[in-house]
Amino acid sequence: MTGQPLSDAVAIDRFLEMMAAEAGAARNTIAAYRADLEGASLLLHRRMAGAGADELGGLGTAWLTLARTSVARKAAALRRFYRFLVDDGVRDDDPSDALPRPVGARGLPKVLARDDVEALFAEVARRVAEGGAGGGALALRLSAMLELLYGSGLRATELVSLPLHAVRPDQPWLILAGKGGAERLVPISDRARAAVAAWRATLAGGSYLFPSRTGHVSRVRLFQLVREVGAAVGIAPDRISPHVLRHAFATHLLEGGADLRALQAMLGHADISTTQIYTHVDGARLVALVNARHPLVDGARRGP
Repeated sequence: MTGQPLSDAVAIDRFLEMMAAEAGAARNTIAAYRADLEGASLLLHRRMAGAGADELGGLGTAWLTLARTSVARKAAALRRFYRFLVDDGVRDDDPSDALPRPVGARGLPKVLARDDVEALFAEVARRVAEGGAGGGALALRLSAMLELLYGSGLRATELVSLPLHAVRPDQPWLILAGKGGAERLVPISDRARAAVAAWRATLAGGSYLFPSRTGHVSRVRLFQLVREVGAAVGIAPDRISPHVLRHAFATHLLEGGADLRALQAMLGHADISTTQIYTHVDGARLVALVNARHPLVDGARRGP
């Protein structure tokens, strides 16, 4: 130990203060971290802050009855906790390698193929051109929503709560306050700005870009709209949602060569490990790139 020993309660409080202030973690995230850390502290007889690898290894036995996803979440919280203690000078060692790593605990995000996305936008364009079921204004609203979900990777809550003039015709980006109040810069494509302008021209004013009688369109209604247009082009309801479109935004950007750190900033992830889950989609392209471009490949072809 490099600094003064801390009680678990003090160490947890300091860690959560850092998560809120520096990482921009949301209130629910903070509460989940606290529950996991306090539970581990109880299992470790309130000596978690100073625990060694042998003691942490015993947590795997205590967690045997839990689902793999729960074990993975708890272990991830402890790993981040011990990294904080090292960074803060409280410890000079990180014992978290002893924590269990359940195989396959974290599922891959659902991702729409490019053909699926093209079919969605073709259907929306048809509705805009023909007036669509329920009127032309509703088709324009749907177009603006999908362009922002897929073209900018907005979360459902961020989208429905956008102020009326958040997207400006002369500004190819907007600033969002995401989880935990952390601000991020979000790029807005020319297509999205045009779609928003067309929809906004149908509005008579108000506070929100996507208004309802009582405020703004609800997340539930957004889910219904996205799944309805998905069903129209043959995409099953369990394969599409606003968040799936956000996943598609991230996946297709990586396939196109986007930088992982830039993608982290655009998505508003506090931890890059959250963004790294999208790298699964690019494995084949990276293998092909190494096989085609790595300098040792040419040497192997030429032979000795």
